[in-house]
Amino acid sequence: MSKAAVIYWSQTGNTEAMANFVADGARAAGAEVDVIAADGSEVDVSSYDGVAFGCPAMGAEELEDAEFAPTWEAAKGALAGKKVALFGSYGWGDGEWMRTWEADAKDAGLTLACDCVIANEAPDDEAEAACKALGAALV
Repeated sequence: MSKAAVIYWSQTGNTEAMANFVADGARAAGAEVDVIAADGSEVDVSSYDGVAFGCPAMGAEELEDAEFAPTWEAAKGALAGKKVALFGSYGWGDGEWMRTWEADAKDAGLTLACDCVIANEAPDDEAEAACKALGAALV
């Protein structure tokens, strides 16, 4: 059985809702899934076949820097060869934070398993379906 992790940070609950949809999609595709709220500590990703990371746009369209960014930075080096996917919500801007984050992942040598998913504010039906598809892509 494939094993996946969904690691996220959420301020308003929108990205948390997306994380749960991602987990639902991975479970429906047959994976055992752990959903982990990022708190700034390192998460051991070595035992996972696929890992999804979720973070909303913060400040000037950037990753949350106190709790999420340290978790992402610590995990990045251990993700080579794994299925990786990114998602998050935003309330302003045009998704620049996700394009920057995708570039950071590619600069680290990671190959994304699917297109990233972004939702404006709370995920709507389309974003829910995209999150579930993202979760399935981890399996």
